[in-house]
Amino acid sequence: MAMSVEAARAPTPAPAAATVRFGTTRGRWVLGVAVLGSAIAFLEATVTNVALPTIGRDLGTSVSGLQWVLNGYLLTLAALILLGGSLGDRYGRRLIFMIGVAWFTLASAACAAAPSVGVLIGGRVVQGIGGALLTPASLAIIEATFARGDRGRAIGAWSALTGIGAAVGPLVGGYLIEAVSWRAIFLINLPLGALVIAAALRHVPETRDETVGGHPDLAGSALAIVGLGGLTFALIESSAGVGPAVVTAAAVIGALAMAAFVAGERRVANPMLSLSIFASRQFTAANILTFVVYGALGGVFFLLVAVLQTSLGYTPLAAGASSLPITALMLVLSSRAGAWAERRGPRLPLTIGPALIAAGMLMLVRIDPGSSYLGTVLPAVIVFGLGLSATVAPITATALAAADARHSGVASGVNNAVSRTAQLAAVAILPVAAGISGSDFQRAAALADGFHFAMLITAAMALAGAVIAWMTISDDVLARGREPEAEAAEHCTHCAVAGTPLRETREPVAASPGTAAEPARASAG
Repeated sequence: MAMSVEAARAPTPAPAAATVRFGTTRGRWVLGVAVLGSAIAFLEATVTNVALPTIGRDLGTSVSGLQWVLNGYLLTLAALILLGGSLGDRYGRRLIFMIGVAWFTLASAACAAAPSVGVLIGGRVVQGIGGALLTPASLAIIEATFARGDRGRAIGAWSALTGIGAAVGPLVGGYLIEAVSWRAIFLINLPLGALVIAAALRHVPETRDETVGGHPDLAGSALAIVGLGGLTFALIESSAGVGPAVVTAAAVIGALAMAAFVAGERRVANPMLSLSIFASRQFTAANILTFVVYGALGGVFFLLVAVLQTSLGYTPLAAGASSLPITALMLVLSSRAGAWAERRGPRLPLTIGPALIAAGMLMLVRIDPGSSYLGTVLPAVIVFGLGLSATVAPITATALAAADARHSGVASGVNNAVSRTAQLAAVAILPVAAGISGSDFQRAAALADGFHFAMLITAAMALAGAVIAWMTISDDVLARGREPEAEAAEHCTHCAVAGTPLRETREPVAASPGTAAEPARASAG
């Protein structure tokens, strides 16, 4: 795993950044590296759920200890993901991605060797740091490396293939736990991490924002960590039985730190998060849409697995397998949805997609004890999967395209932070709003009743997302990125000079020495 910074940052004698084409050998390598790296993190998040009962028996821990095996990872991931995106823009997206993968892999080894639940929780906390570095960097690599007209398809493929990692987690986890040990779910990351780092060094060109100067914004970074960490802790513990005083204190500290962060970023010369990124109405709209839709998705995925096991009697493995049609649909359709949005604009898929998601959620209301999979669950899952396939790639592509290309790492970090926060909020708030108490998770009829009401709430959220998309998303946000490079250069004679972001033209992607910079393109603001 060891590597020197100089070697990692050395320019790759490969096609220039922002010129790699989808479907070429180089394009497949870049996409494969980004997908496999992020899939490791996504798979680990889902596979650990299946292992919790076995971990509890083996390490003799309580329910609260098992909750922190999950939440320790989520806490550092959410708190640091914005910083991870900023570091990628400043120091190199490939470099930060590889550091994140190496960090995550070494933490996985510590988790596998954990002799107690305390050590395991510590390992999971460290894993979250690696996840916060690699996740935004994987998307930023795609945004900064692929040619403009291919980004929609590339992001669609990333969404579909990464989703497979999350979906097969319960299946892989169930097999490894039964055949080997729960420790094997962490050991599997060691060869995968080594493969990702080796492939990234050989096939992924380095890109960074060369206009960033001066010292890193340490104060802003610290405030962002405290702010996001405090708010995340409050959301996690609000549903974990911790006293309200602790939750309130964490929420207040987090809110005050975020307010100080925003105020401070307006004054510093080299901010961690350039607030000018929010001058793009499309970037702001895409992230509002992300919050609403991903909040609805977080509630569904959390409660659906529970109701299938408690109310319908599924095993954990069967409950995980029930969502495989969603993965299959995303694998087939996500890239096509991204390409459609690239050609015709994202407004229509981002309206139809959440509407279909809402329809699938309404169909899930029919689930009751004794319901069959083929007659009740599968039709809802298919409609839900169609909506998800139409939504994920266009919403991600819109959020990244609407920000200045120099800030692709920060834009990815913001969008990831928004989606994670929305999902955490849904898991914390939705059961309470639907009247589901702790004991209901063991009572089939009570859980089904609460699930019905929860699905009505999430359907309303998804439908609100469709309305938001129709009212706020412009088809131009992606179409403006398809200007031919020669024409773009003709229209932007000052592209080599750093200028104010999010104006009429977009600054070039800063590439490593020896690579060409991305031609400017119009802002989506």
